[in-house]
Amino acid sequence: MSRQRVEPGPGQESVWDYPRPPRLEDVDGRVKVVFGGVTLAYTTRAKRVLETSHPPVYYVPPEDIRIEHLTPVAGTTFCEWKGRAQYWDVSTEEREEERAAWSYPEPTPSFASLKDYVAFYPSKMDSCWVAGEKVEAQEGDFYGGWITSNIVGPFKGAPGTWGW
Repeated sequence: MSRQRVEPGPGQESVWDYPRPPRLEDVDGRVKVVFGGVTLAYTTRAKRVLETSHPPVYYVPPEDIRIEHLTPVAGTTFCEWKGRAQYWDVSTEEREEERAAWSYPEPTPSFASLKDYVAFYPSKMDSCWVAGEKVEAQEGDFYGGWITSNIVGPFKGAPGTWGW
């Protein structure tokens, strides 16, 4: 896979212009997550994290999630920027998916406003939407980025990109 930066067109963003350390920002538009025949999340109050070489990760406030479909699971991971992540299994009558979402119950001070917001792996959902556009999942399940038509790469996460 080529590491050559794709030049963004009008109205597009290159993930190679995103900062490191990452930046947290409010999302302008509706975010929707559908899983197992249920709209799990629907909000106009999402946040996104932008980090060099990664498509944005979208986080939804817990008040806008059908939280009865999420079950916390054992085991955490640590992000040097955001802190310790907790994972969630997601289930409906139609299906179940292990560790399909995550959140930061005690984020670092720089990401304090992300507390308890939940991110969903788009590859494990039926569909995820930003401002009416269905997103594509970032390759691999480590980062969980959401790719829309206004985001260009190349994107870290696919096989052979770990050394970028």
